[in-house]
Amino acid sequence: MSIKRPVATALAAALCLVTTACADSSTDEKTDGRRTGAASKSGYPVTIDNCGRTATFEKAPRRVVVMNGASVAEVSTLLALGLGDRIVANEQTYGMSEVPGRAEAIKALPTGDIELNDAYDIPREAMLGLRPDLVLSTTSYGFDEKNGFATRDQLEQVAAETYVSPQGCKQDTSKMTVADSYTLLRDMGKIFHVSDRAEKLIAASRKHIGEVSAKVKGKKAPKVMVLFSNMSMGGNAFGSVVAQGIYNDILAKAGGANAFASASATSFADLSKEKVAATDVDALVVIGYNDPHPAAYARKLLKEFPQWPAARKNTYVVLSDSMYLGPSNDLAVEKIAKMLHPDAF
Repeated sequence: MSIKRPVATALAAALCLVTTACADSSTDEKTDGRRTGAASKSGYPVTIDNCGRTATFEKAPRRVVVMNGASVAEVSTLLALGLGDRIVANEQTYGMSEVPGRAEAIKALPTGDIELNDAYDIPREAMLGLRPDLVLSTTSYGFDEKNGFATRDQLEQVAAETYVSPQGCKQDTSKMTVADSYTLLRDMGKIFHVSDRAEKLIAASRKHIGEVSAKVKGKKAPKVMVLFSNMSMGGNAFGSVVAQGIYNDILAKAGGANAFASASATSFADLSKEKVAATDVDALVVIGYNDPHPAAYARKLLKEFPQWPAARKNTYVVLSDSMYLGPSNDLAVEKIAKMLHPDAF
């Protein structure tokens, strides 16, 4: 299945996708809203520096719009922090998650009944009509006027603050690491005055990753191919193969290495079938992006390249949102480590 070019462009620029608990935002936060309001006297104003702009919050946002950006990083972070009831329109969806209940929680969020544009995101007039007080975008692409979106200046004029997620300012996520997931959590914690929750999630993630990494320390790092299932973003047979970004940091923490890291300086490599066939692949990580059958895709790929060590040993794992920017990277580290080094667990 190929995705439309505007979405592919946004994906290549924005995909980064991600930790531990995914808090249910429905009950806790309804009461916590009152606690936040009471605490705001001492907790605000809060100032966040973001992509060369300064955003000042006099109180916790209550009308949040989450743009698509081919991500679930932002909506998952809000849910993990118990802030789901602040969302008036969410356009992020993934269809699956390593966190039980998260995909269903995202599906249950309001969408604002917006007619999306060709990039499957919120056009300018519709955005302004939602009357947001905070708009989240994975990259600056979501505030680009030439793409028909409301700019950050236009949103500021209607009293809406804006936030671009870490490494998204220049639409280049190739240098993204797990630390950027923590930055997103920490920034949202500050903005909504729930920093204690953010720090607990960060500490739990670091502890989990540290425990897993310690078990695989010193072991030979297998060469791993990471790619998206049934998706084409380039002109070659394999245009959705990961080369750089948070994926590589996750692999390293799990005791692996990207087999195609040298194929591109950007997040994705556009590879021919011949190049893929000539590379020794010890293991396969298939990321399912709104694909109901990623495991079938993985098995098909292993059958197509029987010369791979991964094919001979049937070594693969299917993941989704934990491989991206967001609050669940520790789950990806654990699952990949257990695949690569089963004797260590």
